[in-house]
Amino acid sequence: MESYLETTIDVYKQAAEKPDIGLCCTTTPVWALPGLNMPKIMLEMNYGCGSTVNPRDLVNDPTVLYVGIGGGMELLQFSYFSRKKGGVIGVDIVDEMLAACKENMEEAQVINGWFEKDFIDIRKGNALALPVEDESVDIAAQNCLFNIFKAEDLKKALEEMYRVLKPRGKLVMSDPTCEQPMSEELRNDERLRALCLTGSIPLKDYIKMITDVGFGTVEVRAKRAYRILSPNHYPTKELIFIESVEVCAIKDPIPSDGPCVFTGKTAIYYGNENYFDDNKGHILLPNQPLAVCDKTAGVLAKLGRDDIYISDSTWFYDGGGCC
Repeated sequence: MESYLETTIDVYKQAAEKPDIGLCCTTTPVWALPGLNMPKIMLEMNYGCGSTVNPRDLVNDPTVLYVGIGGGMELLQFSYFSRKKGGVIGVDIVDEMLAACKENMEEAQVINGWFEKDFIDIRKGNALALPVEDESVDIAAQNCLFNIFKAEDLKKALEEMYRVLKPRGKLVMSDPTCEQPMSEELRNDERLRALCLTGSIPLKDYIKMITDVGFGTVEVRAKRAYRILSPNHYPTKELIFIESVEVCAIKDPIPSDGPCVFTGKTAIYYGNENYFDDNKGHILLPNQPLAVCDKTAGVLAKLGRDDIYISDSTWFYDGGGCC
């Protein structure tokens, strides 16, 4: 095992033994759902940078895999939508985190009448070699873990998620990203990488790694401010701005003209006809915004029409539209 991964294990061993509320920080609200009571300890051990729980993903009693379990908060949230034995699989490599999560589930069962701890199957395992069968889960998720990996290991982790997902299954992730270059000193600081700071890569590179392993559709669902690395505290000559991103990747075939990446772009037709049809599956009704993937937005823009407006990326996509 590479030394930076050993450092990561040590950081999260300590975080399991003594909850560190400031270890990660997100502006994404914790889901408030009817009848869901969250143990305080789970909130204190919320070591994510966003959320991977979205009710519209969790229909039809799905089987869910969550890698990097923390205190179990998102495991409990997922089980709210999948109330069956072993419906949610939690995988972690840190023994202390596994023990803490199991203990937290005991409390969760006491304060939630609907919840049974055997809804959750907690397994020791490595994100680079998941202890999960091929094409066996509907949803796979991770929160603020994969950004820690260096490129080769990130590729392995994404390939493993792709392997265990069923066709049309969804990989839901939240990770820090950064558009600015970082010094080698920052990149090679194992503790800062373990703290979800200096493994952050540009969003376009992050998305390319996802599509390179085979995911045909990627949705950028949210993008938020996360951290500042300042020269006062870190070895950098300039302020470095880090954002967190929430992404959903769908295991469907990659179209012949490339993957469909939704970043919140919209097309609006404002011409004089009843509709505009590009004869490629995209029909625009007058003044009816249509979410389009970046690829389609580019094709429509190249038409050079003065009656179609293409918005910039909002980095907030919430379904609908076409590709």
